Amino acid sequence: MAADTIADELISDRASLIEYLESGCKPRSEWGIGTEHEKIGYQLSDLSPLPYGGNNGIRAMLQGLERFGWKPILEGDNIIGLTMEGQSISLEPGGQFELSGAILKNIHETCAEVNAHLSQVREVASDLKVGFIGIGMQPKWGREQIPVMPKQRYDIMRAYMPKKGRHGLDMMLRTCTVQVNLDFESEIDMVKKFRVALALQPIATALFANSPFVDGRPSGYLSTRSNAWFNTDPDRCEIPQFVFETGMGFERYVDFALDVPMYFVFRDGCYLDVSGQSFRDFLKGKLPGLPGEMPTLKDWSDHLTTIFTEVRLKQFLEMRGADAGPWNQLCALPALWVGLLYDSTSLDQAWDIIADWSFEEVRELRGEAGVNGMAGSFRGMPVRELAKKVVELAREGLGRRGCVDNAGTDETGFLVPLAKVAQSGRTLSDELLDLYHGAWNETVDPVFKEFAY
Repeated sequence: MAADTIADELISDRASLIEYLESGCKPRSEWGIGTEHEKIGYQLSDLSPLPYGGNNGIRAMLQGLERFGWKPILEGDNIIGLTMEGQSISLEPGGQFELSGAILKNIHETCAEVNAHLSQVREVASDLKVGFIGIGMQPKWGREQIPVMPKQRYDIMRAYMPKKGRHGLDMMLRTCTVQVNLDFESEIDMVKKFRVALALQPIATALFANSPFVDGRPSGYLSTRSNAWFNTDPDRCEIPQFVFETGMGFERYVDFALDVPMYFVFRDGCYLDVSGQSFRDFLKGKLPGLPGEMPTLKDWSDHLTTIFTEVRLKQFLEMRGADAGPWNQLCALPALWVGLLYDSTSLDQAWDIIADWSFEEVRELRGEAGVNGMAGSFRGMPVRELAKKVVELAREGLGRRGCVDNAGTDETGFLVPLAKVAQSGRTLSDELLDLYHGAWNETVDPVFKEFAY
């Protein structure tokens, strides 16, 4: 997989947008794996969210990590991220700490990257007397209690979000996910992977369900994160129905993306608010926020990042349907999708499973997975049974890949946490709810200690 190819080249026609996506096609020998994951920071003293400033805030965390060779990314005078050797650390709106990993060849390398990053974070956090937890939704604090990070684009998004959905600000400030970015060989390969991944995202949501709390109590969902995303903005978060229809391809996706309202345009170091305006007008030089100015490929790349579907197409495909979780599940997410999508036999078999699923059924399954996890049902079949089939297909795919580490161990072991969930029918959320109603005496506070990184 390659990172986005971004240029300041001016564009004035739809064909250039299609070519941009199409340029992501690459031979199997060049396919890579890019994993991203977010986590929530908090003060050990009172469990409160980390502010940006102060002696033990987010800025201090970023500065502390520079000891390991990370280089700062600045916006004005504020350090808003770090970069090193193809990796980056960035901040989500509510201070969620995100690692965007390097492009790697196998899950062994991915897990080594995760281990190194979390070890570094834990060392700096210990010095600052703060902690971090992998969970899909901030379990204790309300949105008004979450400090907002000083990034210009987030100010624009925060103003626009409440106009479109009930949980946009929750999504921005309180949710955390883990995702993997994967390559495709051709338009046909992209479409097949997109359909399979989009249909099976609810199974990933169920397998990784790890957000049963909101505002200090059970929310009624096993994946509260999923519910928040589903109710953020129908223009950019709804399951794209056209993916399941004849004619799906790069051109069709471009038409979809052109109809997603814009948020911003970046010019001269500043984000300009063009929220609700149309990229189609931008292509004509008629964007109200920048009259007479034409877009660049960088503008198009930025716009694509503001589409929040659970599978997102850029110059690669992003799988975005899972709650953040504990250390070992961070490696399980890329293992699941690599096993399903990078092995042709498993991909074919997964296609056979979902080939006749309708958009309406996938949408229903998405809701079912968020509420009930493994206990849900689909077409009269328990979600748990479907999850077992999916995990087994991934395991077989990883086995056929034959990628081994120095000890001769293949990648299948990274799926063990998911196999346990599928076999038992019990998600991490189910375990957390048992503790909440039992040993924790109906408080969520112990989750910050017992499930910290």
